[in-house]
Amino acid sequence: MEIWHAPLDLATLNAASEGTAMRHLGIEFSAFGPDWIEATMPVDHRTMQPFKLLHGGASVLLAETLGSMAANACLDSSRQVSVGQEINANHVRGVRGGQVTGRATPIHRGRTSQVWEIRIADDDGKLCCISRITMAVIDTPGQR
Repeated sequence: MEIWHAPLDLATLNAASEGTAMRHLGIEFSAFGPDWIEATMPVDHRTMQPFKLLHGGASVLLAETLGSMAANACLDSSRQVSVGQEINANHVRGVRGGQVTGRATPIHRGRTSQVWEIRIADDDGKLCCISRITMAVIDTPGQR
């Protein structure tokens, strides 16, 4: 069963990233299903820390991008939007190159909050980071 308020389109998802941190880090939405969204991010000079490993902050930015986009895609934006409240991440494996792929799936979609899990894996499909984001669902600013 599809959870999205309107049909998703990769071109539209990626266009929303123009002029943002996501574009600077090379994050691209790459796939979606009835209740999940995926995006990729390169592991290169933009996303590495000084020891030539994927920077944990870049992983968190990918996770928040996925969780936020997924949460908002479930809502009628003329009435409600979703904003981040809390995010955590466990970095479980270093990545030295290639790209990582994150997938956001819902844990809870309620009237006033949503919780999403984001699993980030390397090119070999090995888990490198697992994150959870809590989103507050609020009235669209200017709407009542």
